[in-house]
Amino acid sequence: MPSVVGLLEERELAARVRTEALRDEADRVLAALADSETEWHEWVIARQRVGVVCGMAL
Repeated sequence: MPSVVGLLEERELAARVRTEALRDEADRVLAALADSETEWHEWVIARQRVGVVCGMAL
């Protein structure tokens, strides 16, 4: 029969591994979000500039 300390260590390790995996996933999602926001803002600027050049308020 495993010891109580051994069982706690197993649970701690599992929690740490899951936390690290979630942190890595969160980092990837935040980087993708930043890229997406940048692209979106670039399209907004492009549309606004085309409107200025064409004499339209877009």
